[in-house]
Amino acid sequence: MKQIVAGILANVDAGKTTLSEALLYQTGTIRQLGRVDNGDTFLDSDQLEKRRGITIFSHQANLEYQDLKLTLLDTPGHVDFLAQTEGVLSVLDYAILVISATAGVQSQTRKLWQLLQQYQVPTFIFVNKMDAGQEELPTIIAQLQKELSTGCVNFELKNQQLSASTQEQIAVQDDDVLTDYLSSGTIDNATIRQMIKKRQIFPCYFGSALKLQGIKELLSGIAFWSEEYQPAISDFGARIFKISHNAKGERLTWLRVMSGSLQPKQIVLTNQKVNQLRIYQGEKFTTKQEVTAGQICTIPNLTGTYRGQGLGVEHDSQNPQVQPVLTYSVDPKDYDPHSCLLALKELEDEDPQLHVVWDEHSQSISVRIMGEVQLEVLQQLLQERFNLQLEFGTGKILYKETVMDSVEGAGHFEPLRHYAETHVVLEPLPAGSGLVIANDCPNEVLAPNWQKQVMFDLRSKEHLGVLIGAPITDMKIRFVSGHYSYKHTQGGDFRKAAWRAVRQGLMLLKAKGKCQLLEPWYHFRLEIASTQIGRAISDIRQMKGTFNEPEVGTNQDTEILTGSAPVKQMQNYAKVVRNYTHGQGSLECTFDCYHPCQNAAEIIAAYDYSPTHDLANTPDSVFVPNEIATRIPWNEVPQWAHVPYQNKYKFGGYHA
Repeated sequence: MKQIVAGILANVDAGKTTLSEALLYQTGTIRQLGRVDNGDTFLDSDQLEKRRGITIFSHQANLEYQDLKLTLLDTPGHVDFLAQTEGVLSVLDYAILVISATAGVQSQTRKLWQLLQQYQVPTFIFVNKMDAGQEELPTIIAQLQKELSTGCVNFELKNQQLSASTQEQIAVQDDDVLTDYLSSGTIDNATIRQMIKKRQIFPCYFGSALKLQGIKELLSGIAFWSEEYQPAISDFGARIFKISHNAKGERLTWLRVMSGSLQPKQIVLTNQKVNQLRIYQGEKFTTKQEVTAGQICTIPNLTGTYRGQGLGVEHDSQNPQVQPVLTYSVDPKDYDPHSCLLALKELEDEDPQLHVVWDEHSQSISVRIMGEVQLEVLQQLLQERFNLQLEFGTGKILYKETVMDSVEGAGHFEPLRHYAETHVVLEPLPAGSGLVIANDCPNEVLAPNWQKQVMFDLRSKEHLGVLIGAPITDMKIRFVSGHYSYKHTQGGDFRKAAWRAVRQGLMLLKAKGKCQLLEPWYHFRLEIASTQIGRAISDIRQMKGTFNEPEVGTNQDTEILTGSAPVKQMQNYAKVVRNYTHGQGSLECTFDCYHPCQNAAEIIAAYDYSPTHDLANTPDSVFVPNEIATRIPWNEVPQWAHVPYQNKYKFGGYHA
């Protein structure tokens, strides 16, 4: 049988979970249809999901239809849990995007579409709730083609084949295909499958999941038009897309085998063997003695694994696009702060975007949150899983820092009976690149085992800037050189040296005025009456945002304004829009990227951050002059360093 992995994605209330239930019921996987409002659907099994009526965690189900063996990964639909959805995308062969016929393309739909494009996932579209009868099919197709892609094509069959008009719509998406079509008058099925695979066309199906209408057509379409995953190599490789903990306290690593195969007792990480291979079906699972390329499985009790990690020959997946832009302080109340930290760290293990931070100086905890719904769910998880009733402060803007020039930083750690020195080059990257860490250290300079240690240490820490102590982004850290002592060096010594090297380099750049504070910006889409567009443009200008030429809205009386603006200015603008449009306007905001902060001096002064007093992130080094361990200030390190600097970055680009 042909085997594929498909994810099901949708905006909230589009009927995604109902469609999942219908697919399982139609294929005989379940015997009784559950309903979201009854809290008895097969995949939304978590008590929180049942109470809220939304999907919070991704879930797996397996079904068979005709010659198709389909692994279905159901994903959260609410924007606050989009990071969970993004984690699944890197292991999909295809996606099923569910759109409500009554609501049409929404803000979340557009964001999901962007992510599907980013991860190059071929996509089938199911337009749900067609039984409501509010929109005609041609109108819906027109909106899909306008809002998503001209390649959205109605794949409903007439006389068991695609109509001539459908084939023509397919052909115009590719010049070569169009040339062949004009000469032959037809398109072969293999060509159509390839166009779907290359995201040139997106087959659209229509129905009502609640009434089981259009379900067979969707299943038949996926079975006929999809292509089975074919690994390029035979060596073992796998990609992790989820970490979870079950009711028994087992830590579960969810992965897809991308090449080769996986068996129990096989070593997948240093000193870690597979103790069991599980195939989950909702909450239940069966065990297998082998999992082959293309299959999804779960391994219990691995440690140190993380979402997006590659195993074997597989590389880590790309940096996540979904990022929270608000940070919240945690009020532990009368609970032990250490117990609160451990609980939050376990939840961070499942959702790395929480970014739980412990500030040793202030003895405080902070987390990063997408929105109010996630915050409420986090509080409920803490109460139900850890018996902790915690409170959170008001959300604050999550600033970041970057660099505007290159520099070589050095870190030296040499208290008695310890020794390590590390050199790194810090380089600016284009906006949106995130933090990139690379190894450019020759083996003749430092042995490979020590290089691996340094790279692990650099990647294991969230590096903070020296302006306000905000996370670093859009920067590359190149590990270029180091030195060890055969007699005294221990593994932890390079960690101390590497972290100091990064901070010392940042301090050198700060002294040259080459560090920069960044603030998050939203991409917005505002639809309002044409008579109000002038007011909106004036508001965006006051925010110092940017905007495009207004476009005609969903009807002739409205216009659509798109653009970008700082989160700080936009975060309460929805209320303003509701007021001046009397509830008729529509504002959609999604994270865009980080730009230079418009009031950087004011923010830096308000934070009053002292990088030299942040002992957990010190830029200073430890040397041993006259056999006494001595702290050497960051600006004197170039004169004390044991390892020569690269000529291009002599003295780290800093002259005292």
